[in-house]
Amino acid sequence: MRVAFPIKENNGIESLVFNHFGSAMGFIIFDTETDEMKTVKNKDVDHKSGRCQPLKALDGEVVDAVVVGGIGIGALQKLNASNISVFHAVEGTVNENLELIKSGKLPEFLPGMTCKGHGPGGKCIH
Repeated sequence: MRVAFPIKENNGIESLVFNHFGSAMGFIIFDTETDEMKTVKNKDVDHKSGRCQPLKALDGEVVDAVVVGGIGIGALQKLNASNISVFHAVEGTVNENLELIKSGKLPEFLPGMTCKGHGPGGKCIH
């Protein structure tokens, strides 16, 4: 399974999972079958609120899942329509969340759990 983790700062597997998909500077993509990891820049970081293009953000990378602290309803629906599952991250590192998704302990994002907009400093309003 290829899993994308939005990040604000790249510290490899010890990067903190960012709290909002669309505002992340980039993504760590981890393949759980091969243990390969790569980083891609968010190609849609400058989108207007509510107009996130998640597949563009992922720079064409094919993933099976996204693990993130927060996401808007539009991005969630677009990812789900592309058969990409979205899971709610716990506060912590890519490595910590990777272990949780592998063990099936992260909840899947549902529409009622999404962000309601951007607050001060670009933070999610939940």
